Order: sequence, then C-alpha cells, then structure tokens
Amino acid sequence: MSRPDLNGADWRKSSYSNQEGGDCVEVANGFPGVVPVRDSKDPQRPALVFPTASWAAFIGELKAGHRI
Repeated sequence: MSRPDLNGADWRKSSYSNQEGGDCVEVANGFPGVVPVRDSKDPQRPALVFPTASWAAFIGELKAGHRI
C-alpha cells in the first residue's frame, strides 16, 4: 500500500476521543481505500494509515462496546 500525500488533509477529531483534551485521535476523510489517523496532541508526527476495511472493523468493535 502506498502512503497517500496528507498535505492539506481535512482532519477531524474522532467522536471516540476524550472530550477533556486528553486522548485525542484525528481522522482524515477523502482518501480512497485508506483512513489516515493521527494524534492531535502531536500532529507533526507521521499519521498511521489503515486500510478502510480494517478501520471499519475497529470502529465496529468500539460501537459494539468491546474494549480494544
């Protein structure tokens, strides 16, 4: 899998992030086949890039109430 160019990505805070400013995950949409994810406390570090199906499975487990 090639790494997408994330310059200019539109990042949004995940609804699963800690709203007190602690554990904050940001996700960028608009990248076919992958989901870029980064730590909002350190946005200059490289983002992790997950295949869309893997990210969907992860979110499905969270929504089902499973702790990961």
